[in-house]
Amino acid sequence: MQFRRSLRVPAVLVSVLFHTCAWPQVIDFETGGLRYKTLSKGGFTVMFAPLPTTVRNYAVLQVAVANGSGIAWPVKPEDFRFERPDGTSIEAVAATRVINELLDRGGRNDVIKLVSAYEAGLYGLPRFQSTNGYQLRRQHALAEVQSTRIKAAAAASAIAFVPVKLNPGQSSDGAVFYPSGGKPLGPGRLVVRAAGEVFDFIVDADTPRPSLELRGKPNPL
Repeated sequence: MQFRRSLRVPAVLVSVLFHTCAWPQVIDFETGGLRYKTLSKGGFTVMFAPLPTTVRNYAVLQVAVANGSGIAWPVKPEDFRFERPDGTSIEAVAATRVINELLDRGGRNDVIKLVSAYEAGLYGLPRFQSTNGYQLRRQHALAEVQSTRIKAAAAASAIAFVPVKLNPGQSSDGAVFYPSGGKPLGPGRLVVRAAGEVFDFIVDADTPRPSLELRGKPNPL
């Protein structure tokens, strides 16, 4: 009887152990030459990786979101805030602003560089099938234009993460831009407020730098 009593675990301890094990944790993995971090809360998943290239005055993150919850949630670039170690924070720039700047000041080479870096990472995620992401947006955009310059602009607009309302089971991806003076973001924290949750990630200083060569598909530009 004494042996049996020693095996009994207090209910409070069981509850603590259960909640500790069930607590959401950030998962790190590498694919396509990029280092990703992903976190799920309440069925909603946020994933990102810093791209190894800057465009004009922006540092770029490749982000993907998936709604596995039971209700629809809106997501927009401004939900992704980067915090530096000195306490300053950088808010992501709205997609329309970035697209307009690329149209007015950027060149075709800027867009090709961005497309190459983005696709190199995206094609390294064979298990991620976006229902409303870059590949679908690019197909629609490029099918409607003929001019080379406009194609470049269309590709840029397709890459930028745009505000979207994700229904249960839907997902999306895109590039999120941060004004950085043309320098990488460096170390810090990425804080994402989405789906009624706060997703907190530590961003490392050293990010793998993959080749900008497209993988699996030719450059559409």
